[in-house]
Amino acid sequence: MNKYLCNYFSTMTIPKIFENTEVAFSLKSDSELERAYWLFKMISCQPLVRIGTAATNFALNANLPVEGLIRSTVFDHFCGGVNEQDCLPVIDSMYAKNVSSVLDFSVEGKEMESFFDAAMEKTLKIINFADEKKSMPIAVFKPTGFGRFHLYQKKSEGEAFTEKEQEEWNRVVARYDSVCKLAKEKDVEILIDGEESWMQDAADELCEAMMRKYNTGIPIVYNTLQLYRWDRLDYLKQLHERAKKDGFTIGVKIVRGAYMEKERERADEKGYESPICANKAATDLNFDETLEYILRNLQTISLFIGTHNEQSSYLAMQMMADLNIEKNDNRVWFGQLYGMSDHISFNLADHGYNVAKYVPFGPVKDVMPYLIRRAEENTSVAGQTSRELMLLKAERQRRKI
Repeated sequence: MNKYLCNYFSTMTIPKIFENTEVAFSLKSDSELERAYWLFKMISCQPLVRIGTAATNFALNANLPVEGLIRSTVFDHFCGGVNEQDCLPVIDSMYAKNVSSVLDFSVEGKEMESFFDAAMEKTLKIINFADEKKSMPIAVFKPTGFGRFHLYQKKSEGEAFTEKEQEEWNRVVARYDSVCKLAKEKDVEILIDGEESWMQDAADELCEAMMRKYNTGIPIVYNTLQLYRWDRLDYLKQLHERAKKDGFTIGVKIVRGAYMEKERERADEKGYESPICANKAATDLNFDETLEYILRNLQTISLFIGTHNEQSSYLAMQMMADLNIEKNDNRVWFGQLYGMSDHISFNLADHGYNVAKYVPFGPVKDVMPYLIRRAEENTSVAGQTSRELMLLKAERQRRKI
């Protein structure tokens, strides 16, 4: 760790706020708190997650009547609803605690043109929806929600498109442009998620083209940097130089990442250097150094800090204080997933920071791949589930449940 960051961790002056479970779980009734506690209890058991995943997939594929059970347990904990209107009670209740919402249409794994058009229309609808509600200043979409993975991969690897593929890619570009254009008109920031490294170059290139077109003042278009990749800070610095030279601004969402095992397996299989940092400590350092770089360049880069890590959240708070960045400066947002890390989200909001929860939604059956990833992520991330359980237990004790 460099000297600058070491000094921050050793001389922090900001208050430690994330232990306040009364604020963290203020929106949960006693029954909802109990459901969350037992849900994380189950998620903490890897064999149970594997069995539950297999059983759920079987039941859904066999059209067994289990959607009601899923809806009342894991779905309602991690998702806002089955459609935008269904999410409104969640959006409104969180905004009463100064936590905004990023509606995320979390249907994955479909590769038909009709689905890509529908996903674009859904995103346009969310932007219009967001324009009417102060509680929704940000929208989001996945690159592979707007086009086939293979197209991004082929373009990233420098292979020429066939005539038919070029026409298909032109439609992908048009979908991006339609969404970013409306976001600009409605002054709604649009986050473009990151995906696997072997298709990301094409997604980066397309996102940069949208930034050049629509980030002519305050950033509207945000790219996502997955900082378990050791090359992402260098990429950001190069992008920043191009932006300064060519007169556009940058929006960046920083996260640690979501495809680590898949990335390492593919690198081993194909015999190239893994794009993933050597270990968690290296990833943490990469995240924190990128955070520092952006906060020191807020004149031209706006930031969405997507993290469930308390230490990185405290570090961001301390840097903002030391750099005289106001807590509610719109160039800096904190974000967590709905159903996770409420102790970070609601305590940050309670202390005046900009906070937005990603709120996934969609039909129960179609959102299952997302929910399975959430369960597996909580099982595999060291300390995540145990921390959630400890806080939920503390709040149960405080309420004398």
